[in-house]
Amino acid sequence: MAKHKNILPGFNLSLGYTIFYLSLIVLIPLSAAFIKTTELSLHEFWAVVTAPRVLASYKLTFGASLIAALINGVFGLLTAWVLVRYQFTGKKIIDALVDLPFALPTAVAGIALTAVYSSNGWIGAWLEPHGIKVAFTPLGVVIALTFIGLPFVVRTVQPVLEDLEAETEEAAASLGANRWQTFYKIILPAIWPALLTGFALSFARAIGEYGSVIFIAGNMPMVSEITPLIIITKLEQYDYAGATAVAVVMLVISFLLLFAINGLQWWFSRRTNAVS
Repeated sequence: MAKHKNILPGFNLSLGYTIFYLSLIVLIPLSAAFIKTTELSLHEFWAVVTAPRVLASYKLTFGASLIAALINGVFGLLTAWVLVRYQFTGKKIIDALVDLPFALPTAVAGIALTAVYSSNGWIGAWLEPHGIKVAFTPLGVVIALTFIGLPFVVRTVQPVLEDLEAETEEAAASLGANRWQTFYKIILPAIWPALLTGFALSFARAIGEYGSVIFIAGNMPMVSEITPLIIITKLEQYDYAGATAVAVVMLVISFLLLFAINGLQWWFSRRTNAVS
């Protein structure tokens, strides 16, 4: 049987360069973290990663990241819908503002959010008399993570909505479907893979966020201290093995969560194709 020839030659060279580049940028640094952790015994490793202060930081980091990603999933979809389906004055400005968290230095975002939501800030001054304290609390962490994760959902869902023809919704309405049925049976299945991808990207970005959170969190141990700060603190104390141990735990948990999300996306896509 004749060997299939690619139209564009150079596959072997391109594949080799790709593997080399990924190894240099991704695999080798990650491997170094695992190798550095082996300096600890199993008992020492377990003591480091299960310390009460570290466990509290896991709970805050992953919990706040999940809440922020869920919020972005809802309001990111709403924002993308408005930008795609409606024409209004200032639309291009709002569309550009969505990308602001991408361009804004994270430290600047953290300082700005702290200034706005502190007890004497523009918004915090109105919330605190009602018993709602944002700055230097876990709620502030959620707000910061929501801020930096919104563009991932909007920019992932927006192109899919642009390709989704409005005539499909009109056909569903003409067949007697109400608005909720049209959304649930027509729109949501079409945008679900993109929405889930945006959620995963927002969640992954929030887990490793440091700059925008460090100012508004307050960094109180057992209360508002995030895991990246634990790692930075250990590095400043020259506890490199302890820092990499915590980092490895975060890496493994993040990988498992993203693997589960990607598996759910694959299962849903397969189920949708089987039905159609």
